[in-house]
This record gives sequence, structure tokens and C-alpha cells, in this order.
Amino acid sequence: MVLTFFLFFSGFITVMGQQGKTAVSIIGNKWCINKKIINAGSHAEGLLMNVRMVNSVFEDRGDRMPAQFGDFNPDKNTDTFISKISEYVAYGVNAFTISLQGGAPDYEGAINSAFESDGSLREEYMNRVAKVIKAADQNSAIIILSCFYQRQHSYSSALSGKESIMKALANTVKWIKNNDFRNVVLEVSNEYRHGGYLNWKDGKWIISKKGQLELLTLAKSLDPDLLVSTSGMGEGQMDESLVKSVDFITIHFNTTSLDNYVRKINKIKEAGKPVLCNEDDKTGQDGASALMLSVLNGCGWGYMNNRQNQYMPLRFEGYIDDTIVYKMMKRSITPGLSLDKNSLTQPSIIITYPNDGDVFKFGQAINIKFSYLFADKTEKRIIHLFTNNKEAGITGTGQNQFCLNLREKGIIYLNMVVTDEKGKEILRSRKVDIIIKD
Repeated sequence: MVLTFFLFFSGFITVMGQQGKTAVSIIGNKWCINKKIINAGSHAEGLLMNVRMVNSVFEDRGDRMPAQFGDFNPDKNTDTFISKISEYVAYGVNAFTISLQGGAPDYEGAINSAFESDGSLREEYMNRVAKVIKAADQNSAIIILSCFYQRQHSYSSALSGKESIMKALANTVKWIKNNDFRNVVLEVSNEYRHGGYLNWKDGKWIISKKGQLELLTLAKSLDPDLLVSTSGMGEGQMDESLVKSVDFITIHFNTTSLDNYVRKINKIKEAGKPVLCNEDDKTGQDGASALMLSVLNGCGWGYMNNRQNQYMPLRFEGYIDDTIVYKMMKRSITPGLSLDKNSLTQPSIIITYPNDGDVFKFGQAINIKFSYLFADKTEKRIIHLFTNNKEAGITGTGQNQFCLNLREKGIIYLNMVVTDEKGKEILRSRKVDIIIKD
């Protein structure tokens, strides 16, 4: 029987317990576990195949959770996820992204943070995180631990500015080090350029390259052996100055069109570091195609299933979360199996501009750009733009942009829907959230 107890040191918590068996490292530009290249002999050799499960440790200490979720239990939620870790790993998952401030639960205003306002760590929250890390360790899986998420602001216990942000990061690094969690790598900020950070005190600092470099430098100074990165927006790019400072390059592909994967990956691979997408919300055939294009071009791929794993009610059901994607992931990590390139002929619609978190002025006109791939040219299709679930315009398949006049303030969700002439839905894009201010 393993005894677990807690020690407190200057605002951070140490969980003492079982020695880990899974140690992550990078050799050249390949990911390794216990110094052995992962997925050896497969298409995904040396690539980190991962899934975004940030809300597996979710809580909401506020009062805005919709009434139908009022019986939500954070510990039960975490235990449900843990019970499925072995199944996710069996289908090809090498790593899980877990967040200390979660992700959008499909409603605004959730208070979900492992930090107090001064940057100290909350014991109850970190207990859940530690349970996930240990369960992953026992399944030879890696945790990508993300610190800061743009929506966590404007409540009494929110981080109070640059000093508390730096302390929060320092306490997180010390917590990882003191617990000897060797299967953990660190993502400082989720989508650091997201406009939501402008609601934070010292938000202009955290969204700046200078701010991110300060945070990266602090993390490495406290634990030079910890692998550290930060992530950009959904367009699959990272600033050159940050590329030089991170141990691995973390990109997102949410708003990246499938026909741009090869170009984006090849460009960023020039740095000679491991390239890791740890957020792409394409599902089904779109997700399988995104996975394949990433793997065949030397980029680890990160699956994000908003509706299943991130939006309330949270569901963690293993392989049946998305059988198409997990079949493709399993093939990608299995030596001797080919990847089915027929999936690349599946139709797809993706908003490519704007990106999540872009900030615009009320009354401004912007061009909403989208990519509609592999369309059947013989059949007429109608493309609808929706803003906050209200139709804002239509066009035909020969177009690739809408002009939208911004007549609402606050957070606006954009998405595209393709229908036939009778109004039957054929395709639906993922949502992009933008911010409209005075």
C-alpha cells in the first residue's frame, strides 16, 4: 500500500508517493519514453500523439454553471477520465494535455483554476491533477501540463497581475520537480496571443513575446531538466524568437485548412526541434485527415473533441468518443500498417480567418475567410454563416469569404454550415470565438 501525504512550501504543495516509471525526454527531434523512441517502426515514430483533456480536472467555484449540470462532481469526473486512460493509450494516445485553468466548458464565467490570486496552488485542485499524472505514468503516458488559460479572469481569486502569474508558474514548476513527476512536460500558456488575456491584469504583458520569454526563462531556471513550451493560435505558427527558446514547438491547427498542413509543418520543422500540435478540433473524417497529414509530415497531432471531452456535460468514453479518429491513430502508431489516404478526399469546411480570440471594434467590417475542400462540383451547395447561432448570410460554393459588419459586443461565436438546396445539413465547421469591443 502506498502512503500519500502533503507538504507545503512557500505556497506550493508536494504530493509524496509512488516513484514514477515513465520518464519523458527528447533525443534529437524525437520524443522518447525511458530513453526509447516512442512509436518505433511506425508512421508516427518519434511523434507525440496526444489528446486534449483539459477539463478532466474541471471544477466551477462560481455561480454560472447551467442548472442542468448542478450535480456535477469534480472528483467523480476525474475518476471517470482516469478509468479510460488505458483504453485511450491502447488506441495510440501517447500524451494527454491537462490544464490548471481548464478550457471553455461551453458557457462563460466558469471559475476553474488551480491558483489563488497570489499564485499559490490550491490543494484540492492539485490532488486531482496528481491523480491524473500518476495514472498516466502507470500507463506509460505523458502529461502536457498547461498553466494559463485566457478565460480565467475577473473574479476575486483570479491571478492579480504579473507578480502572481510569475509565482503561479514558479510554484507549478517546483510542484512538478518536488514530486519527481518525470512524465510531465510544461505548456506555459494556452494560445498566448488570445485576446481574452487582455481581461487579465497585466494582460498586455502576458500576450507579448517579451512576457512569454520571461515566463519560459523562469521555468527553465527553476528546473533545467523540465521540457517547456508555450502555444500559439490555431493557424499553425509560432514566433521565431519563441521557437528559439522552447524545448519543443507547440502549435494549434484549429483554423488551419487541411491543404495548408504540409506547408505550415515543413516551415516550422526547419528549427530542428520536435513539432507538436496539441490542439486540433477537427473530428470524424476531418480529424482522421488532419492526423494523417500531420504524421506523414513529421508532426505529432493533438485531438480536441469539444463536444465530447471539453463541453459540459463532460464525457470520457475511450474509443467510442470518435471511432474514425481513434482507428486512424491506432494505425499511425502500429508498425507495418499503412495509412488510408482515401480519407483525404472527404469534404471539409473550416474558418481560416479570424482566429480564436481576435479582437475587433464594434461596427467594424471584417472578411470571414473559409476553406471548403473536396466539394462535389456536380451538386449545388449553400454555405451559411452563423454568429452566435443566428444566420448572418449565405453564399455559394464558389466563394471563400463573407463580409460581416460587427453589430454585437462581447464574445461572438462564428461557424459555417453547408446545406443542400432543400436545407439539409451536409457539413458544419467548428466554432471560432472573437471579441468585439467599443
